[in-house]
Amino acid sequence: MITGKSLLEGRCILVTGASSGIGHATAKTVADHGAATIVHYRSQPQPAFDLVAAIQESGGRAVAIGADLASESEVANLFREIDAFGQLDGLVANAGIWPEDPVALADMTHEQWRRTLDVNLDGVFFSCRDFLRRVPPRGPASAVLIGSTAALFGEEGHADYSASKSALIGLSLTLKNEIVRHNPLGRVNLVHPGWVETPMAAAALERKDVVATTTATMALRKVAKPDDVAQLVLFLLADSLSGHLTGLSLPVAGGMEGRLLHDPKSL
Repeated sequence: MITGKSLLEGRCILVTGASSGIGHATAKTVADHGAATIVHYRSQPQPAFDLVAAIQESGGRAVAIGADLASESEVANLFREIDAFGQLDGLVANAGIWPEDPVALADMTHEQWRRTLDVNLDGVFFSCRDFLRRVPPRGPASAVLIGSTAALFGEEGHADYSASKSALIGLSLTLKNEIVRHNPLGRVNLVHPGWVETPMAAAALERKDVVATTTATMALRKVAKPDDVAQLVLFLLADSLSGHLTGLSLPVAGGMEGRLLHDPKSL
């Protein structure tokens, strides 16, 4: 685990989708390392409020703000509230949805397709746009987008999710060239988690056949913890550790490949 409270001292960082899972672990991690933290939530306010209270009790600065990131007006309101909190110089675009039930593309409704892209892609677009409009002209400035290994290998029955996360590859490569027009040291990177023990994946991971099949494609035959992703995000946000890294697309997936590395029955 990366240590050193001064890594993000003086920074102000927004973590979207921070009520649970990867977002919750990331918000706690950046706060532990000195950042004033905006804990964003959509439909689960209490875990966000509890996290803010814990951060404040330990001497940190944090605020919880709710918004539907698929709504342009709500994102605008979110950033207006952030303006009253502090000068934003970091963004972790984590919020997203994964429709649990697999649906073949031939059977998928436009409503499901549109909803997934509204949240997973439009939400990142709105968040990144308002972040870029506020990037300070000097000093640290960085964004980390949270993608998925579904963008790298596809995911049968989840074409909507895979497409929404694949789009972040081109978006991040473009933004790393645009952020430097606002701040010459600004950076944008992309992280691709594989299977992670989160509430979103909990139901699927309760099935031993799913765990056996998915880990059969991984060199490290285990499911990640949210902190495994949060620590990489911390590394990418901290200029003292990654100040010359931008435009990267990094999987956090135990060496996952698009082929079987183990016999699924051997777990």
